[in-house]
Amino acid sequence: MDRQSTSSKPPMSQGFLPILQNPRFLTLWVGQIFSQLADKVYLVLMIALIAGHFQGENQPISGWVSAIMIAFTIPAVLFGSFAGVYIDRWSKKGVLVISNFVRGALVFVIPPLIWLSQDQTLALPVSWLPVWLRQWQFQVQDNFFVPLGFLFILTLTFVDSTITQFFAPAEQVTIPLIVERRHLLSANSLFTTTMMAMTIIGFAIGDPLLELAATLAKFVGLSWEFGKSLVVALSYLLAGFILIFLRTGEKREHYEKERSHILKDIRDGLHYLNNNHRVRNALIQLVILFCIFAALSVLAVRMAETIPGLKAEQFGFLLAFGGLGMAFGAGILGNWGQQFSKNQLGLWGSLGMTVSLVGLSLSIDNLWLTLLMTTFLGLFAAFVGVPMQTVIQSETPVDMRGKVFGLQNNAVNIALSLPLALAGIAETLVGLKPVLLALAGLAVAGGILTRNIGKNESGNKKSEL
Repeated sequence: MDRQSTSSKPPMSQGFLPILQNPRFLTLWVGQIFSQLADKVYLVLMIALIAGHFQGENQPISGWVSAIMIAFTIPAVLFGSFAGVYIDRWSKKGVLVISNFVRGALVFVIPPLIWLSQDQTLALPVSWLPVWLRQWQFQVQDNFFVPLGFLFILTLTFVDSTITQFFAPAEQVTIPLIVERRHLLSANSLFTTTMMAMTIIGFAIGDPLLELAATLAKFVGLSWEFGKSLVVALSYLLAGFILIFLRTGEKREHYEKERSHILKDIRDGLHYLNNNHRVRNALIQLVILFCIFAALSVLAVRMAETIPGLKAEQFGFLLAFGGLGMAFGAGILGNWGQQFSKNQLGLWGSLGMTVSLVGLSLSIDNLWLTLLMTTFLGLFAAFVGVPMQTVIQSETPVDMRGKVFGLQNNAVNIALSLPLALAGIAETLVGLKPVLLALAGLAVAGGILTRNIGKNESGNKKSEL
């Protein structure tokens, strides 16, 4: 059943209060906080392990970090669609709980694997490796010697990311199971706010938190690797333990009935998106949004380098203001967004992002104007992301949600990956301002899609999305 309970009290349709009074949503939300915090600090942990064990003297760390990021990205591209199909076949609560427990266990085994593989390398033919990897300082004649411990953490990162591909759509599918339709916008707003807050907080406190854990571990006679890994592992395990108490209202027959072949289910999901233009356009809007922000995460380094008063390594300062704006926008939507249609919000968001990106291209030599434009960009991005996610959740049938969210997860991760590779090259070839203006053009394309959603909605203005 899509809605598990009804209330005899008059409905409260605005603000965060109704969803915060929902104990099932609170359980999912708190689990999300610890799980996403672990995800962000995991990356900081990987960088600490690389710097402490594998990075050579005077050697840039970027190649090592790139390998970790690729290990994170490949599962998203390969398994995102398949993971969504399996979500329809499995217990959503089971996926949420087990995925966190397994990821926590994987982090626990990192320190002993590094210790067992200390000073051991594996010889690989140079011809097997991409050019950017060959620049590491381990090449001897025709062989390339890679630290065995680094291969272990690459493998564990790949497995961790693969499991995350199941966790992400399961979380999205669970929200409409435990939240009433009229409160979906508030629920998605709070989830978006939390996601951005955890991105900012996780990267901000990750290093000092891990250093504190390392100091405490040494005080009790344990290695610094174990102390730092313990922080991430316990965060995953705590998320899993909290989600044990989640009640989704699912019944066993919902996910144990006979199913068709996996590939047929994926085709069914694609067929549904092809026939449902509102959901398809909303999904494309989200892909455009993530493309823009992935490109900005690369361009922010160059922007920080050109802005007086900032250094290239302070690019996170710009991203933090974008995240702050997105969190503020999500808060506005959660409290007052129900008064407007989703297509109105999406159109305002697309127009606002366009103006912000044009303003950003004209203000990159002024710190305060850049920070203001970045904040507005994040705010209007929330006006696009939250309503479009709500459209997908509310309009997708229950038995299609896993398939659709799996395809969404797949598309979004590809959208996050390609700009990471292309934005830097484009900026080098044509400059920063033209690339920012091109991103503004993408935002305009998103606004056109939003108008199409609005036209399709005009025949049924009273429908709740």
